[in-house]
Amino acid sequence: MVIVDSSVWIDYLSEIDNAQTVWLDRALSERRVGLTDLILCEVLQGIRDDATFRRVKQKLLQFAVFDSVGAELAMTSAENYRLLRARGITVRKTIDCLIATFCMEGGHTLLHNDRDFEPFEKHLGLWIIHP
Repeated sequence: MVIVDSSVWIDYLSEIDNAQTVWLDRALSERRVGLTDLILCEVLQGIRDDATFRRVKQKLLQFAVFDSVGAELAMTSAENYRLLRARGITVRKTIDCLIATFCMEGGHTLLHNDRDFEPFEKHLGLWIIHP
């Protein structure tokens, strides 16, 4: 399963062409694509008008949406954050730490356009799509 981060969904839904959105557009008919509850929240919270909110929510709910945070994942995510901090790397957003850890624990690949995920790939083995 490819988990698509909000950094890609937002660009895709805004019809912004970049390597990630082009890859996603092709992959939608060829691969299993999903997102986490946290990603769903990130995308939806930025939408200002009600009609767009309803349309985007309906579109995203067509994909697998995983419940991603529980005590075990929270603790593992904190451990991953601490491992990176010990290497002098600070992840700016807790939510990115949770998404990366969810993908690593579940054996999912991540499609993103956010530099905060790079240390997870380099140091912790997160699988990332590089379109």
